[in-house]
Amino acid sequence: MYQSIINSIIYSALGIAILIVAFVLVEILTPKHNIRKEILEHKNMALAVLAGFFMLSVAIIIASAIH
Repeated sequence: MYQSIINSIIYSALGIAILIVAFVLVEILTPKHNIRKEILEHKNMALAVLAGFFMLSVAIIIASAIH
């Protein structure tokens, strides 16, 4: 019983770490545009939606790869 809980925690942490790495890679690969600055300071709603869809799609890929 405890093994399944531990496995869930490990896979969740692994998935979150991979998602963060993917977002950081996108930030690095687009040096002209700072995504975080565009969303927070310039209130770019289109970029916020795009970033949200990107994170959701990467999360779905990670979840399907883990299972």
